[in-house]
Amino acid sequence: MPLVDLSGAFEPGGRRNEVVETIRRACEEVGFLIITGHDVPDDLMRRVDVASRRLFALPLDEKMAWGRASNNLRGYVPPRSSTLALAHGEETPPDLSELYTVGRFDDPSAAVRAGSYQGQDEGRAAFFAPNVWPDPVRVPDFKEALSECYVVLEDLAAKLMRLMALGLDLDEHWFDDKIAEHITGLAVLHYPALEEPPLKGQYRRGPHTDWGSVTILYHDGQPGLQILSPEGRWEDVPSVAGSFVVNLGDLMAAWTNDRWVSTKHRVAVPEGVTGDRISVAFFHQPAYDALIECIPTCTSPDDPPHHDPVTSGEWIRLMIEKTTTYS
Repeated sequence: MPLVDLSGAFEPGGRRNEVVETIRRACEEVGFLIITGHDVPDDLMRRVDVASRRLFALPLDEKMAWGRASNNLRGYVPPRSSTLALAHGEETPPDLSELYTVGRFDDPSAAVRAGSYQGQDEGRAAFFAPNVWPDPVRVPDFKEALSECYVVLEDLAAKLMRLMALGLDLDEHWFDDKIAEHITGLAVLHYPALEEPPLKGQYRRGPHTDWGSVTILYHDGQPGLQILSPEGRWEDVPSVAGSFVVNLGDLMAAWTNDRWVSTKHRVAVPEGVTGDRISVAFFHQPAYDALIECIPTCTSPDDPPHHDPVTSGEWIRLMIEKTTTYS
């Protein structure tokens, strides 16, 4: 898996050209890379980790008071609430992970700018609802740490999208208007310590591809994250101190006419590992009404578009419906 140092890559010059070429190859061949030199403070990620562990250590009934609802995609989701493998037609027992998701629409005016009240689209409002924050006395620094983390990763995602635009022979700002009012969810995921072995075929997060444009992932170094190699083997993703894992989602694959790949991955339960695990994922999702259709540089008379156009909102709603296993 390519290791990419982003230091100096956000300004024009030879260094950026080198990084763009490495990113392009990684996106074509594996759809995953590990980045350093990203300027995300280590102490911020430690704060998110600590605050998240405080939250997940609380009793289930207390966490459920901040639970996700049908009209709001933000908040707490208990274990065994989803089966991600269902998105690819694979039936497995429900996933052994719980999570808490936040977004960017605590400010109602931001939700309006992003399209929260356009049309009569059923389910649209759930993407623009304000966050459900836990009690700050019970979970100190959770809101503050996640809010800061969201802003920092939002900036990093925009920079990565500009480097990727260059890798696709586009103007570096080609994606800007399509992601300006993005509907990204930042999720902290907890894989609880196992008191008994998982069921046959059960995972902490089942085999799946991500659904949006780009995912930026922090994890605590515990093993389990694996990708499906081009040769069809499950391979461990290496842990690199101070790094983030970046991978493409299905919408980026559709945008690029499958020249760039959205690679299947999972979080397995490694043999002999029973402790818990924390990860933080910035699931970058273009604007709700952004039309995802083949990028001009990714098609030709011999290679017409592979996918019908779809809006970002339509796609993410379909995936959520496919994989949710609780009401």
